[in-house]
Amino acid sequence: QVQLVESGGGLVQAGGSLRLSCAASGSIFSINVMGWYRQAPGKQRDLVAAITTRGSTNYADSVKGRFTISGDNAKNTVYLQMNSLKPEDTAVYYCNGRITSGGDGFPRNYWGQGTQVTVSS
Repeated sequence: QVQLVESGGGLVQAGGSLRLSCAASGSIFSINVMGWYRQAPGKQRDLVAAITTRGSTNYADSVKGRFTISGDNAKNTVYLQMNSLKPEDTAVYYCNGRITSGGDGFPRNYWGQGTQVTVSS
């Protein structure tokens, strides 16, 4: 199986920065894409940013120019650098990976446990 472990969430004031990390481990055959989603209370879980193993990236319009996603293929780790944070960025941030494991050879979406990001005004 595959596990995703997140770290780096916390409480910051508006305009501050945080860096989230997500490390994938377990029986990994290949990683197709990894990304970050967020979910605020009463809201849908929406894509924030995604990155392929070749470095192609995609961002939600609300975070373009402020957030940067990057990855380290050798470490099976993805990062999200969040700058110029706003109160509306407050949410639980979830790491997601579309990963083919060595177990059965089928790609699946794996989720981290989530990490709370709170931005005060």
